[in-house]
Amino acid sequence: MEETHLDSKTAQGEKTNREVVLSVKDLTVGFGDHLVLDKLNLDIYRGEILGFVGASGAGKSVLMRTVLRLLPRRGGTIRILGADFDKTSEAERLALDMRLGVLFQQGALFSSLTVLENIQVPMREYLDLPQAMMDELARLKIELVGLAPEAAEKYPSELSGGMIKRAALARALALDPDLVFLDEPTSGLDPIGAAEFDELIAKLRDTLGLTVYMVTHDLDSLFSVCDRIAVLGNKRVLVEGTVEDMLTFDDPWVQAYFKGKRARTIVRS
Repeated sequence: MEETHLDSKTAQGEKTNREVVLSVKDLTVGFGDHLVLDKLNLDIYRGEILGFVGASGAGKSVLMRTVLRLLPRRGGTIRILGADFDKTSEAERLALDMRLGVLFQQGALFSSLTVLENIQVPMREYLDLPQAMMDELARLKIELVGLAPEAAEKYPSELSGGMIKRAALARALALDPDLVFLDEPTSGLDPIGAAEFDELIAKLRDTLGLTVYMVTHDLDSLFSVCDRIAVLGNKRVLVEGTVEDMLTFDDPWVQAYFKGKRARTIVRS
């Protein structure tokens, strides 16, 4: 029993000592009379893949968009990569934006631009580079996400769902970010395509040293690639931790989600 206690203390100490790259404290967001998030708290640690789940309409995408300053908040603080956006200058905010990458749920590619041109959009917005260099960098990102070289000249309408996700991911990685936000990255993909995309995310995390914030409904993603899971409910984070923590948390929705008919069985040696 004593050895187990020491192991638990060690694990807690390791978590405490890890660098927090995203810290949300007492975040409150609402629309009119409807409060979506109420004093929500969440920390994300460097190098981890955090899976963020919750019932449909609970506010998962609202939280992500608020963190990205796409939606206003009524209260609370948001610190990204050690900086409080409310206390930074415009130049500092611009520098922080360059360290963030975003993949929206449907890819959000510009239909009138080729894959190559889509990936170059962040480069044109934030950098001043020669066209030849942008072409080379964009082609490197295409290769990085596992797309064939000829995909560079294709338009979104010519791509499959899986190719759209990879092209959007390449654009999210265009500026070599530290923190990447993924909104339902495997939605609309068949099981094989979803599994391959999960493997890609894990490989990129390990290769590039990314921190990944993943909003998802995909149980396979939660079980296979996420280091931690956070569950949104009642306008705040109900529980966060490992899959095992989810299975033992006494909440009807969490139990139904992780132990329901579609839940995966954890194989223990």
